[in-house]
Amino acid sequence: MLMSPMEGGAMPKPSEDAKAAFTKLVPAGPTVTLRPMFGNLAAFVTCNMFAGLFGEDLFVRLPETESAAVRRQGGRDFAPMAGRAMKGYVTVPTTWRAKTEATNGWIVTALELTGRMPPKVLAKKTGGKKPEKR
Repeated sequence: MLMSPMEGGAMPKPSEDAKAAFTKLVPAGPTVTLRPMFGNLAAFVTCNMFAGLFGEDLFVRLPETESAAVRRQGGRDFAPMAGRAMKGYVTVPTTWRAKTEATNGWIVTALELTGRMPPKVLAKKTGGKKPEKR
């Protein structure tokens, strides 16, 4: 039985090498951003997440037909909490850093799929300090 990375209660953290490899994979673009997420790193297009790290694992948003193909190659459903898979996301095989051609394909497909979604409108934060006027 596979254990979820969260079963011990600790959020897995990526190594600096994993973050550097992920950063190199994410294409630059005016609507693409990288930002930290729960101690990990995620990529967004128009504020919708399309890929990210969860510890040393890489996950991507793919259509079901492509997710099934990734699972047949050794990937699995992305489930940051045991029994709670995130619909539409798949964790790619652990060889993602060595097999850059396949990984690039998954990243590009995830970016294209997610880029067709309507831009997400982020909720305004309440409380705290007001931003400084310049």
